[in-house]
Amino acid sequence: MFRSLFSFLSLRSATAFVFILVLATAPALHAQSSVAPAASPANDIIVLHAAHILDVEQGRLASPGEVLVRGNRIVEAGSSVAHPAGATVIDLGAATLMPGLIDAHVHLFLHPGAEDLQTVVESVPERTILAEIAARDDLMAGFTAERDMGTEGAGSADSAVRNAISILGGHEDAIHFNPAEHISSNATYANNAGELVSVTRQQLKEGADFIKIYQTGADRFADGKFTTPYQYTEAELAAAVQETARVGKRVGVHCTGEPGALYAAQAGVASIDHADQLSPETMRIMREKQIYAVPTFAISEYFAAHADSPAFAERERALLAFHAAEFRKQLAAGVPMAVGSDVGPFPHGTQAREFELMVEYGMAAVDVLRASLLNGARLLGKQDVIGQLKPGFYADVIAVPGDPLQDISVLARVSFVMKNGVVYRNELQR
Repeated sequence: MFRSLFSFLSLRSATAFVFILVLATAPALHAQSSVAPAASPANDIIVLHAAHILDVEQGRLASPGEVLVRGNRIVEAGSSVAHPAGATVIDLGAATLMPGLIDAHVHLFLHPGAEDLQTVVESVPERTILAEIAARDDLMAGFTAERDMGTEGAGSADSAVRNAISILGGHEDAIHFNPAEHISSNATYANNAGELVSVTRQQLKEGADFIKIYQTGADRFADGKFTTPYQYTEAELAAAVQETARVGKRVGVHCTGEPGALYAAQAGVASIDHADQLSPETMRIMREKQIYAVPTFAISEYFAAHADSPAFAERERALLAFHAAEFRKQLAAGVPMAVGSDVGPFPHGTQAREFELMVEYGMAAVDVLRASLLNGARLLGKQDVIGQLKPGFYADVIAVPGDPLQDISVLARVSFVMKNGVVYRNELQR
């Protein structure tokens, strides 16, 4: 089901960008915003030309690179394409053309600052406007498709976005506040299999496309040992997975460690997000069932760098090192990966740092790109329309300086963005 993301906003304009977004416990949507295009070609036939083009499936660059766009779709892509009469040619010089990036774990309704307080002191209309700005910033950074993993207390936000699911007193239940004050949870309560099915049905009725369930928390890390209580048993999670599968939907879990990760894998979830700690058996199941781990390193690095005390900074650095070591084990075990940054608590539009950290911690650049573009598209259920520059796919194209296969950091320097055939950023045209 597609309709305008942020269609609930009263702020509309004649010019809108189109942004594929899968919202955890919300519909898969096109997004609308007041961002103006960077260029307005005379017709809907465009030829993009650059020094190189990335074939992410083959893991190589072709030179030169061209993409023929008609309307919002790619017609041809390769070293040379047809140049129909009257086509607008955009020459991007020495850049590399590649598909728009995919971030499989974002929070559009969060921004840097006290995460728990902003969910209760900022109004939903205010947070909705900030969410639109966040989506714009991500788009301008080259992220043309995202999976929003929960509004964190923004409720239905006029029915376009829904909460995630957690137990009473669980990870998102405002557990740091005085219970007598009855501070609202950032997630919908479900305390057993029956309630999970009931809540899932309600959210599916409201247009949910992807259900997020909090499976672990709160985490503890001391003396090099990581522990985290689970929230649901395998049978309880299986009930939710089966309910979503009944209508062709899937479940992703916030899950940092064992035994919750094993229960989630056994239940057949689509992704295990964060995945700080996975047992050998969990990794085996994830490999066999093609369940994606979404590591989210960038958020931990940001928290460590912006800690409000030396003790917290030290804990975050130690936890990040632990997670990196576990990540290397997961790579060796063949666990499938998707790229998700958890952006929101750190500034939107800066999450390309996640790619750099995944390379730094042991993943080849080509595999990180495949994790974002190929696996990310599969996780969003859009593998036939996004993630590659191929005929029939949406015209989601970005350009970066240099070769991302050799230097993944070029993804932080996106200088051209086309979304759905419309150019929104162009610092390169000759």
